[in-house]
Amino acid sequence: MLKKFVEGDFHSYEEFVRNFKINIPPQFNFAYDVVDKIAEETPDRVALVWCDEHGGHRIIRFSEMKEYSDRVASFLRKAGIRKGDAVMLILKRRFEFWYALLGLHKVGAIAVPATHLLTASDLVYRNNAASVKMVIAVADPNVIAHVEAAAQNSPTLQIKMLVNGERDGWLSFERELETAPPFDRAFCEPVANDDISLLYFTSGTTGHPKMVAHDFVYPLGHIVTAKYWQCVQEGGLHLTVAETGWAKAVWGKIYGQWLAGSAVFVYDFDRFNAQELLKVIEKYKVTTFCAPPTVYRYLIKEDLTKYNLENLKYCVVAGEPLNPEVYNQFLKMTGIKLYEGYGQTELTVTIGTFPWMEPKPGSMGKPAPGYEVEIIDENGERCEVGEVGEIVIRTDRQKPVGIFKGYYRDPEKTAEVWHDGFYHTGDTAWRDEDGYYWFVGRVDDVIKSSGYRIGPFEVESALLEHPAVLECAVTGVPDPDRGQVVKATVVLTAGYTPSPELAKELQEHVKKVTAPYKYPRVVEFVTELPKTISGKIRRVEIRERSKAEQSE
Repeated sequence: MLKKFVEGDFHSYEEFVRNFKINIPPQFNFAYDVVDKIAEETPDRVALVWCDEHGGHRIIRFSEMKEYSDRVASFLRKAGIRKGDAVMLILKRRFEFWYALLGLHKVGAIAVPATHLLTASDLVYRNNAASVKMVIAVADPNVIAHVEAAAQNSPTLQIKMLVNGERDGWLSFERELETAPPFDRAFCEPVANDDISLLYFTSGTTGHPKMVAHDFVYPLGHIVTAKYWQCVQEGGLHLTVAETGWAKAVWGKIYGQWLAGSAVFVYDFDRFNAQELLKVIEKYKVTTFCAPPTVYRYLIKEDLTKYNLENLKYCVVAGEPLNPEVYNQFLKMTGIKLYEGYGQTELTVTIGTFPWMEPKPGSMGKPAPGYEVEIIDENGERCEVGEVGEIVIRTDRQKPVGIFKGYYRDPEKTAEVWHDGFYHTGDTAWRDEDGYYWFVGRVDDVIKSSGYRIGPFEVESALLEHPAVLECAVTGVPDPDRGQVVKATVVLTAGYTPSPELAKELQEHVKKVTAPYKYPRVVEFVTELPKTISGKIRRVEIRERSKAEQSE
């Protein structure tokens, strides 16, 4: 399947960047051109292995994936869903997500994946911003309550459908699946490559989330993500830890993995437990694995010698920067190197540590093929080696396959970040003499103290090397003499107690590990860090709270 879309033969990173090319069909639809084609050629090939924390288990082959996505497309048409209609999917990690997403692709409708953590007000905003016509939701009491409360103020919402449950006023997913009439592709309006297939609401740290619009070619951009960054294996089983409401799910749970010949493994759980995750990785013989740094931080706290991980061949990490201490501990315990990558909801993997490269712990790696990445300063000038600036992507000479179309219904926001031939990521980094990129933070997160520019990530990495620190967030707080000083907000590991002595110990530790001027002059101990609903630390909230405390 991959050979149909990819050109190039690569034996080094340089050849990969120079020769890699994706062949884009004139009218591409992943559901028809990949899933249905695999089902036709190798119907018994495994698409999805699913289990939950209660002992549930399913193996779904491509023949079934085609059949059930056809049935979904059929009942969507019967319900009045047409090309361009927006349908929200709130399905946690239920296997029905894959049937629904593919069914929406077949109809040409717009899938709007959403997390189950959204409140009624969150849903009202999303329903109205995207003109959501239908919601397909898992039978979770909180989800049901929020969807029903939001429906009263969502005039475009016409249909509610429940998965794995029954309720008055809701269609039953299972019953509609059973009774769906035969599906005929000819009844559906064909899609163009630049039609919208997916809308993701970014969980911004300020203001309302933006709607990231992806087209029907977007899945092909994830060939690089899966084949050359995650290094999924033909006939293997890949696990990406992500709920289906986040873009990370389509990075690691469907498109690129199936194109590259790997099955997808899904572990359906409500509350993360490192021991249970390790048990299923062992039981199901997972071969490749992707997770955010937080998951790896919990994994290295476990005794990994208790688990047989011999089938696990390749591990990658993304979502937030990887602290070198986590890399070193995981390598020591498993013998497996962690290959870091960088991207956004708006993009596919943009910078990565690819298989021909030796990982540098804490570095994101080098630009992916198709992405012309530069680092620029506040004046728009290209930064020199070692100089911190904003990561931008040049798009006037070529547009990467998989880059977003823009922010849906918001040309002003799109123009703010995408202008003069460059897409501005809002993230800062520096490049070393070997061409590796090192993440610093969001543009607003950089701390300016006594003329120094300090990135929060480097201080956080130093703190996380101390056994007392489980999680931390580093921010700048106003100071009349220095402009800003470094503040560390720290969650302690079990067995440690907040004290002035421990705060002093952490300060001295940072001075020894990194440059002395970077040490946190303020240390605050907390039980948890404020985070977005996608799990990213809200440093802006910590900064605002610090300002409020200073003004009191």
